[in-house]
Amino acid sequence: MTEPAQTAPGAAEDDRVLIFDTTLRDGEQSPGATMTHAEKLEIAELLDQMGVDIIEAGFPIASEGDFKAVNEIAANSQNAVICGLARANYADIDRCWEAVKAARRPRIHTFIGTSPLHRAIPNLTMDEMAERIHDTVSHARNLCENVQWSPMDATRTEWDYLARVVEIAIKAGASTINIPDTVGYTAPVESADLIRRLIAEVPGADDVIFATHCHNDLGMATANSLAAVEGGARQIECTINGLGERAGNTALEEVVMALKVRHDIMPWSTGVDSSKIMHISRRVSTVSGFPVQYNKAIVGKNAFAHESGIHQDGVLKNVETFEIMRPEDVGLSSNALPLGKHSGRAALRDKLNQLGHEVGDNQLKDIFVRFKELADRKKEVYDEDIIALVSDTAEAGQAHLNLVSLKVTCGTGGPAEATMEMEVDGTDITATAHGDGPVDAAFKAVREIYPNTARLQLYQVHAVTEGTDAQATVSVRLAEDGVIATGQSADTDTVVASTRAYIAALNRLIVRRSKSGPGVDTREISYKDAG
Repeated sequence: MTEPAQTAPGAAEDDRVLIFDTTLRDGEQSPGATMTHAEKLEIAELLDQMGVDIIEAGFPIASEGDFKAVNEIAANSQNAVICGLARANYADIDRCWEAVKAARRPRIHTFIGTSPLHRAIPNLTMDEMAERIHDTVSHARNLCENVQWSPMDATRTEWDYLARVVEIAIKAGASTINIPDTVGYTAPVESADLIRRLIAEVPGADDVIFATHCHNDLGMATANSLAAVEGGARQIECTINGLGERAGNTALEEVVMALKVRHDIMPWSTGVDSSKIMHISRRVSTVSGFPVQYNKAIVGKNAFAHESGIHQDGVLKNVETFEIMRPEDVGLSSNALPLGKHSGRAALRDKLNQLGHEVGDNQLKDIFVRFKELADRKKEVYDEDIIALVSDTAEAGQAHLNLVSLKVTCGTGGPAEATMEMEVDGTDITATAHGDGPVDAAFKAVREIYPNTARLQLYQVHAVTEGTDAQATVSVRLAEDGVIATGQSADTDTVVASTRAYIAALNRLIVRRSKSGPGVDTREISYKDAG
């Protein structure tokens, strides 16, 4: 077999691990994590800039919106391989190829569930499934020279059958074989042994790259991925912030920094610029509506915080006492000096550049207006405040629903009253509603203006910075007709932040409802996890 086309210089070298990011596909499958078209393009561009080798841009046959997003990402990509997902049938594969073929380096990723539980879903015998794998991988290879194949639920598939179908996929033309731990069931020693055994025993295994795709149901996704690399895998599938179905996927930032910090015992490298990690982490959190937990490794708010007196004393004397990496290594600015109400546009632009946000003049103008409003209410505006401002400004610019004004009155003797003006697709509408407290009244005013049956599943408030003048960041999760959406917003006024978060979630519900295209079997599409 000829050398398969790969993704980057040095990709075939034994010490190079390819990073395959599936934030836009598997990550977006998280309940409520739907991104808009513009947000997908933005995240893809950031992934490309940070040096991700392969970007799985979406599942083209799922909807017309998914197809258009994958197609445009493919057309705009500069460096990364652009990959689309397809089930093991010709229609999926053809649609996937149409979406990705504009890329400089396209890839088709096709999959089928091979474990006993998953074989029962399409009701195929082992032989019938083996034949389908051969035919569909061959079909994909005839369209595209870069084909990836995944046996879904591989870690619960019988060894003999797994080895058999992997060999079939290799002979049919797959250049990458991905071994998914679809339900997060395996453990590190098993992950390493499985990859090692496949490479040693399957004919043709030396001619392809083995990949690992781990879910985090037992909290072992990162450990399992690194163990798979130890076993011979040279591609890790992961997402920003570990976003993904159920408990999520392997976190990109964790495997990249683990390989960087512990290069002494894990002598493999990636092409990722780790200094861009913090910026894209924050951006993905905002556009997905999923806040990053405070103690999340690498990108959590407390990842580089030290409260213990002993720890603080040690860090002041020698930062390496309690820090194994520098904040700057992941793009956390060491210059955290706050801005104030006398700061000008030049200072704001410089701060935005430090935080990884390159904005145009018009966007800077909008952010500056909101910055001045915030600075009038706060003595000092910190980095986290600036990031929240950027996120809210970007969100408001592309929404169906936008808050124009809100006035809330409440007292101890009766219900709260909210008078609201909201823009609905360009038209301003005003309503007044009463509720059990200011937030309840504001939410009822939203429903008065934009009637909906969405049920509030989650309402969470936390402060962006310290102090009584801190911005409150509010997260809201809504569910309607089986569709889930989340929204986030920040403001020094908790009621305003709550209302904007609620509206943001409604905007995402609108996007979510528009995702299914005509002629798509939604029952079948729901069975779409390739790992």
